[in-house]
Amino acid sequence: MENYKTNKRIRLILGLNEENDWKCIDYYKKHEEIPSVSFSPDADFPCIYAEKSILTSYLKMDYSNFLNKDIIIKNIDTFGNAINVVPKTCSVTLQINSTVIQMDQLIENLKNIISENNFEIDIYKIDEIELKLTSYGIASHAAHPDLGINAISRLLVVLYKLFKIYKIQIDLFDFFNTYINTDYNGKNLGINFEDETGILTLNVGDFRLKNNYLEIGLNIRIPVTVDIIEIGNSFIKYTSPYINIDFDTISYKPALYISKENKLIKTLCSIYNKETNSNLKPIAIGGATYARAFNNCVSFGPNFPGDIDMCHKVDEFIDIDKLILSCKIYAKAIIELDKY
Repeated sequence: MENYKTNKRIRLILGLNEENDWKCIDYYKKHEEIPSVSFSPDADFPCIYAEKSILTSYLKMDYSNFLNKDIIIKNIDTFGNAINVVPKTCSVTLQINSTVIQMDQLIENLKNIISENNFEIDIYKIDEIELKLTSYGIASHAAHPDLGINAISRLLVVLYKLFKIYKIQIDLFDFFNTYINTDYNGKNLGINFEDETGILTLNVGDFRLKNNYLEIGLNIRIPVTVDIIEIGNSFIKYTSPYINIDFDTISYKPALYISKENKLIKTLCSIYNKETNSNLKPIAIGGATYARAFNNCVSFGPNFPGDIDMCHKVDEFIDIDKLILSCKIYAKAIIELDKY
């Protein structure tokens, strides 16, 4: 503003609820002026022309009929993990309800399962009838599950195998072990679709015991050419033999797709390439940015090509030199868009 006189009103909009349900942006759109052209600095350079659609769903099973089994789940803790983050920690407290089952033998069985799968899971004996399992992974953005290790998925696999040893059939665990397991592309569900925006990703982001229901939360990033109905139909198909399992859709964000020849896309890419002496093309991502909130809006930086994607990871950071460079790019972008 000190070096350039603008011809248009320029507004910086700060959202405070992006990782949840976007109530902040909904409120803004009801009460404030809608921008005619904009960009969201919430992804990667050179520019984003497409973002996958996002489906958040839960697999649920009534657990009330299992509370009299020899071993029961007493408590589940995911340590506040957001469903759009690959969980780094998850713990489950188990309780023995039978005098036939010995705690030492139960622990030995667990050690064998954990060792066979090479998982990082701690066993803590609370007393003679209770123990806690804590699974450890590596956090990452749900759009990039390959960059993390899912603590919930690993713990679910162990629970399935443990209950199987004691002949306790829990349909939700059986389904999970068969059709999801530690896979994050939905291959066994037949939904590993792929197009120019990448392959479908499936993140197991939540696991809870709520009102006597066992629930597994899924955050699914769907390529732009794939219809959400295909995803839902697949889950219905594979869960239907399990009469105790329900598949509930919690939320759905449609895909964002703008032609690479769009004026805004071409302008922003050109600015980035000129400032960095590059010749890069616009890209597609699996993340969801505020670019979806407005028409004629795309995501633009600030992560540079080749940089480590630290989004949602422990010790998330940005390099100061890259931050300053991105500010210069954004300033040039504002000047160019002011000429629209």
